[in-house]
Amino acid sequence: MGKLKLLLVSASAGSGHTRAAEALRSHAYGANVAATHIDILNFVSPFLRTLYTDVYTWLVKRAPSLWSHVYRTTHQAKMDGKGHALRRWAERRNSARFRREIAHSSPDLIVCTHFLPADLLSHLITVGAVRCPVWVQVTDFDLHRMWVHQHMAGYFAPNEEVAFRLRQHGVPPDRIHVTGIPIMPAFSDHIDKAGCARELGLSPNRKTILLMGGGAGFGTVTQIAEHLLRAPGDFQIIAMAGRDDAVLASLRELAARHPGRLSPQGYTDTIERLMTCSDLVVTKPGGLTTSESLAIGLPMVVIAPIPGQEEQNANFLLERGAALKAFDLLTLEYRIGHLLAHPSKLEDMRVKAQALGNPAAASRVLATILRKTTE
Repeated sequence: MGKLKLLLVSASAGSGHTRAAEALRSHAYGANVAATHIDILNFVSPFLRTLYTDVYTWLVKRAPSLWSHVYRTTHQAKMDGKGHALRRWAERRNSARFRREIAHSSPDLIVCTHFLPADLLSHLITVGAVRCPVWVQVTDFDLHRMWVHQHMAGYFAPNEEVAFRLRQHGVPPDRIHVTGIPIMPAFSDHIDKAGCARELGLSPNRKTILLMGGGAGFGTVTQIAEHLLRAPGDFQIIAMAGRDDAVLASLRELAARHPGRLSPQGYTDTIERLMTCSDLVVTKPGGLTTSESLAIGLPMVVIAPIPGQEEQNANFLLERGAALKAFDLLTLEYRIGHLLAHPSKLEDMRVKAQALGNPAAASRVLATILRKTTE
């Protein structure tokens, strides 16, 4: 037998969906699977691509209350109602290239890490254009109704609560598998914390805060770092600029004024190393970032959650004691100061975070679909 052709379909509406698919592709390496990952937004019309990227980004950044309303009303609306019927019609009309790509690639298995391809593939199964099993990986600790579709071979849930919600939306229990959210293989490796710190020019003996983003009410990463560096306390900061060269330049200027206390970082594909040498992370509560932090056992202070899925991610973490939430810069300063002054509290959060982690989630997903394929 040749290798099974596994097609992973994500959507670059935020980075989490693509990162989950890449994690699955990386774990499939060496298995009896030939895995390919595509971004569905490369196979739809410019109109639909703009709707799922630029319009979505504008809403969550500039009009979060409006996005909250959209998220809530689309979740509560009947899936066979006129609103969702119009949405599905528009999506199908604007995704002919995706249909052709599926026919051309002829996969044996498909895993979707976003609801859009799952919705389109559900229709293609209905009309007989797709015959292979299609699975869905939920990528947040919440379940929006638009993730649930007919004819799916199964769902991978991040926790028991999402599995419960799937059952309440009519998914048969034997099609629901609680695996966690897929993250890269490196999060299962043993990494030397002191060695990572020295690579960054940081002291292995000083508490380290990983700063992964800003947001409304907090300002930029540079502004947050500057505020924290003025606060009392013996700690150092790793600040992430991502792909923004201007932010990285401003962080480097700030680091020059605070020698040995700030390590500016651009885009990296080894975030697990930065997390390993940190004692606390300040981050927006995206599904993938929080899953990575939990796998490391890294306590979180969550900031500026996007209404809807990120708010629910934050609630999940807060309820289970793995995170605190800050509402503005002063609250953030207080939260960090309190944790650093009470190491037993920080250690308790670390233990609770690690207990929630699922570093082997991607392996469980792949093992499940391969087992089900051969049954």
